[in-house]
Amino acid sequence: MPLFDRTVLAGVERWLLPPACLLCSEPVPDREGDALICGLCRIRWRAIPFPVCHRCGQPSQPGLECRLCAEWPAGLSRARSAIWLEGSARDAVHQLKYEGWSRAAEAMAEAMRQLEPLTTGVSLIPIPLGRRRLRERGYNQSERIAAALGSRVGLPMRSDLLERSRETRTQTALTPESRHANVAGAFRAGSAAGLELVLVDDVFTTGATLAAAAAELLRAGAVRVEAVTFARAVVDL
Repeated sequence: MPLFDRTVLAGVERWLLPPACLLCSEPVPDREGDALICGLCRIRWRAIPFPVCHRCGQPSQPGLECRLCAEWPAGLSRARSAIWLEGSARDAVHQLKYEGWSRAAEAMAEAMRQLEPLTTGVSLIPIPLGRRRLRERGYNQSERIAAALGSRVGLPMRSDLLERSRETRTQTALTPESRHANVAGAFRAGSAAGLELVLVDDVFTTGATLAAAAAELLRAGAVRVEAVTFARAVVDL
């Protein structure tokens, strides 16, 4: 079909079926194209405030030692998150993970593009799902975020370097100590010799999954492993 005809049809489609925001159900303005989540909803997402812990990115008070990453194993040198997991940001994560709206990853990636670990020369590594969860969801939400993020910041995504070596229990109801035990040894990495890597995930809670994945990538030869996530859960420390 000629480009002109496709453009005309797209305009007619928007007129007959104006797109609605996935989160607030209000019409998406024409200037935002085919965005799944409207600009107003994205503006309402609350950014993580500074200062933060230099390692885990948890908001901190000057002079106080961070309690969140004090027990992390060696490996993950830095983690940063874009926004707090609350309100419509939580809804966006739910739509991406459980309702099949994979394009919600585009708005998440846009919110993440200025995070510090995203520097020239790094490769993006999505946190892999186990086979059972991958079959249930049909796609890996972290891989969708990593792909959208890579296209925006000009960094390659490597989904071939890291895999789940065993299924793990859901982390939601586990204590921080149990989370680390649950994911210990849960990943297997291919050769990462000489690479600088940034893990990509949807939500940071205690960092247990990211720390376990980073430890395996370092064992496989990575020079440095950092991480970025779309959202950060509020953790009672």
